[in-house]
Amino acid sequence: MKENNKTVHQDTFTVSGTNIDAIKRANERSGLSYNEVKELLAKTTGGHGTWIYSDTNIEEVKRKNQESMQKEE
Repeated sequence: MKENNKTVHQDTFTVSGTNIDAIKRANERSGLSYNEVKELLAKTTGGHGTWIYSDTNIEEVKRKNQESMQKEE
C-alpha cells in the first residue's frame, strides 16, 4: 500500500486481536532487555555468578600470570 509516496505496511494481529507489530515497536523503544541488563552489570561490576557474560580471555590471563611469576623468580 502506498500513501504519500511512502510504503505503508499493514500491522499483523494475533487471533485474539493483539497487534504484533505495535508490540514490536514498543519493545524497540523500551530500553534494555533483562538479559542485556545482566550482561551490562556483569561487565561493569563483576557480580557473583556472572562469568558467562564476561569477555575476559581466561587463557590469556593465565599466560600473563605465568609470565609474571617467571619474571619474579
